[in-house]
Amino acid sequence: MDDRYSKINSLAGQYANYTAENLSRLVQIKSLSLQEGAVQQELMRQMREAGFDEVRQDGLGNVIGRIGKGSKVLALDAHMDTVDLGNAENWSFDPLGGEIRDGFVHGRGTVDQKGGAAAFVTAGKILKDLGFDRDLTIYFVGSVIEEDCDGLCWKYLVEEEGIRPDFAISTEPTNLNVYRGHRGRMEMHVSFYGVSAHGSAPERGQNAIYMASRAALEIEKLNERLAYDEFLGKGSITISEISSGSPSLCAVADYARIHLDRRLTWGETKESAVREIEQLVEGMNAKVETLQYREKSFTGLEYGMEKYYPTWKIPVDHQIVQTGIRSFEKLFGRPPKVDKWTFSTNGVTINGHFGIPVIGFGPGNEVLAHAPDEKVPIDHLVSASAFYAAFAYEL
Repeated sequence: MDDRYSKINSLAGQYANYTAENLSRLVQIKSLSLQEGAVQQELMRQMREAGFDEVRQDGLGNVIGRIGKGSKVLALDAHMDTVDLGNAENWSFDPLGGEIRDGFVHGRGTVDQKGGAAAFVTAGKILKDLGFDRDLTIYFVGSVIEEDCDGLCWKYLVEEEGIRPDFAISTEPTNLNVYRGHRGRMEMHVSFYGVSAHGSAPERGQNAIYMASRAALEIEKLNERLAYDEFLGKGSITISEISSGSPSLCAVADYARIHLDRRLTWGETKESAVREIEQLVEGMNAKVETLQYREKSFTGLEYGMEKYYPTWKIPVDHQIVQTGIRSFEKLFGRPPKVDKWTFSTNGVTINGHFGIPVIGFGPGNEVLAHAPDEKVPIDHLVSASAFYAAFAYEL
C-alpha cells in the first residue's frame, strides 16, 4: 500500500471514536426539513474544531466548509435533514439518543444521512493533518431540505452561491459501494371535473370519482409496460393519494384528484411521462400537471423548484467513477462493487439538472433509511472518512 494511503487508513482508525461521537451529537438534534438550524450550528462547530480553512452558512441554510484553494473544485454533500421518527413502539432504542454501543451509532439519521457528514468532517481533519496542498478546493456541504425536495439545496448553491464543482461525491448510504446513478422521479396531479347532481338521481350528473377510478385502473396497467434500463431498472408509477369533493354526501362528486409518484428510468423525461397520462385521460374532463415546491427555510428565505428530479447515471469508464474505484482499491486492497441507489438523492440536481459528474459513497445500508432502529457501523464511518480523504489525493 502507498505510504500516504497507509497514513490515511491509520488516521481514520485513530479518529474512530471522534467520528462516532460527532455523529452522536448530530443525531441528538432533531432536524426535520425546514428545521435544521440547530444541527447546522453543531456541524459548523465540528468543522471549525477539525481545522477547516473556512466555515459558513448560506442564505438557504446550507453549511459550507472549505479546505484548500486550488483551481479544481470537489464537493462532498451530506443532507442534514431527516424524516420524522414514526411510531415510537417500532424502535428498540431512543431514536434521538445517539447511543454508541456494540460497534454502531444508533438513531435517526445515522444512515440517512448524518453519518456521511460526520465521516467527511473527519476526512477534512485527516487532510489538514497531512498538510493537503494539491491544486484542489474541497467544499464539504451540509445541505438542507433534501427530504422534502431532493436537490433544491444544490439548485441554490449553483444558481445563488455560484458554487459549481468540477466533481462531487454524495455521501448518502451506499454500504461502502461506489454508486453511479439512480432513477429520477416526479410528482403529478390529475384533476377530474364532473357535474354534481342529487344522490337520489346520479344519472343526472357526471361523477368525477368514476372518471378518476377508470383512469386509476389504466395507470395500474401502464406501470407494467414502462421502459426498462439494464443498469437502472424499470420505470414505475403509482397512485399515492386520491381525494374528492361534492356539494354534500348526498350528491354526485363533481371533483376528484389523484397524486402520482412516477419513477423515471433512463430515456424517460418529464414530457414523456406527462404525455402518457394525458393520453390515458383523453376524452375526460381532466387536467394533468406537474407540481411545484416552495417553502420557507429555517433562515426565513422562501425558495422553490418544480418537483421534477431527472434520472442520471455516470458511465463506468468516466474519470470520477474510475477515481473512486482506484481510491477504494488503494485503501482496502480489493475492488469495490459499482452499483446504484434504489431511492433518490441530490444527484438529481447535481448531475440531472447541471451535468456535474457525481458518484455516491457513504456509510450505512440504504435499507435502514427511513426505517425504525436505524444504525450505522462505526467501521463504515472509518472507511468512509478514509475514502473521502484518499479521493481528494487521487483526483
